[in-house]
Amino acid sequence: MDFYQIITPIITVAYLLIVFVLRSIIVWRQSGVNPFVFSSTEKAHDYLGFIYKMAVLFMAITIVCYSYLPAVYQFLNPITFLSQDSIQMVGIALLLISFLWTLIAQVQMSDSWRIGIDYDEKTELVDKGIFTISRNPVFLGVVVFYIGIFLILPNTLSFTLVVVILITVQVQVRLEEVYLLETHGEAYQAYKNSVRRWI
Repeated sequence: MDFYQIITPIITVAYLLIVFVLRSIIVWRQSGVNPFVFSSTEKAHDYLGFIYKMAVLFMAITIVCYSYLPAVYQFLNPITFLSQDSIQMVGIALLLISFLWTLIAQVQMSDSWRIGIDYDEKTELVDKGIFTISRNPVFLGVVVFYIGIFLILPNTLSFTLVVVILITVQVQVRLEEVYLLETHGEAYQAYKNSVRRWI
């Protein structure tokens, strides 16, 4: 196994466990509210949650094939001209940047952190810290992470996942903007006018 086959699953597992699982548990214990809001209904919001889960599953499959099943990985149509050490190093850098960026955003959200839109709770509007740079730093971090995975192991599936995440996040962000405007009114509108959606 080469360096990238070893480090990619390690960073990915750490990212998912620390940034999403651990932070969700911390918020749940502090606030008494389960921050994982997506359910299994047919609503558009919950369907986005299903897409996110599938994206994580297929990302895991891609990484497992790349690191541990190289013969199977060939069936994912590797993009050989992108499989260069310099490009893969950029991918690793993006994973690490995404890790730190997303973790900082979640810590600064504190008890307002949710995975999905909590229509039953009115969380505090977070507009300080990293949120003065981007209105959606967590989503931005997720997109950067998937791009990093693609650069490390460029293939048809990892490219498709980037496209799927880009589209899904765009829809999710717009649903959240409607919710935040209804919940926080002029305060959110003022924030929206002063800070870019992404960066």
